[in-house]
Amino acid sequence: MDKKRVRDYMTSDVDTVPMTGTAREVIHAIKVTSHDGFPVVDGNIVVGYISARDLLFVHPETPVREIMSHHLIVAEPEMAIGDVARVIIRSGIQKLPVVNEKNELLGIISNTDVVRSQIEHVSPEKVYKLMDTLERLHEIKPHLSKGPVQIHMLLPTQSRIYMDELEGRIYEIKKGLAEPVIVIQKPGRIILVDGHHRAVAARKLGIKILEAYIIEITENIELGLERTAKAMNLKTIDDISIMDYARHPLVAGTHRFGGMGTIVPDQYQDPSHRVS
Repeated sequence: MDKKRVRDYMTSDVDTVPMTGTAREVIHAIKVTSHDGFPVVDGNIVVGYISARDLLFVHPETPVREIMSHHLIVAEPEMAIGDVARVIIRSGIQKLPVVNEKNELLGIISNTDVVRSQIEHVSPEKVYKLMDTLERLHEIKPHLSKGPVQIHMLLPTQSRIYMDELEGRIYEIKKGLAEPVIVIQKPGRIILVDGHHRAVAARKLGIKILEAYIIEITENIELGLERTAKAMNLKTIDDISIMDYARHPLVAGTHRFGGMGTIVPDQYQDPSHRVS
């Protein structure tokens, strides 16, 4: 798969402040947008960056050009996401303006965008490993293709998803960044293996088709995934439960036990738990 690039994850609609502005105007912009900093521009040319901490102990009428950071780190649209991650970690900067060769502002990329780019990454190895498992367990020869699948036709194999990850998938789909789901297609049935959060997110957005890695088997055999779905009474995507933040195993709290103690995340209590 091609490397993920800054242009795929940056936000193009960027709030900026003019170099001719004042600290008072920046404070107002922070209140209106809830952002903690802005690229400073002269027309569309990036000339600096100003953050909330730059405004500490500064008179409201102080010109932006006197308090902004002049030596800033920027990214280019073709820069690999992995390189951006290294820059962010080493510099401690949370947002990088994205510019072209003329230093014109094209967008902005944040540490949150970098994290989102890595969540639920579907690698070819993941798909081939599943195909190998099917071949060994059932002595069949699966065929792999890539194409669209209709969401209402999918048989889910996961009974619950989590609200925080669902919101992340909705964000990605809106920006056109969703990874393909993984399905097994057999006679008369399409089984969703990986991508339950993406499928539900698309459903909520009114999207009817998702791009998928399609593992096709011609044999009409019952798979373990189908038995799992039957045991959890799952028939369509609408049967998946959405859990709130407090139930996510990654953010489990000690309140379950009335005090400090060992946390038992949900996935260890329910052997059918998988997150996708």
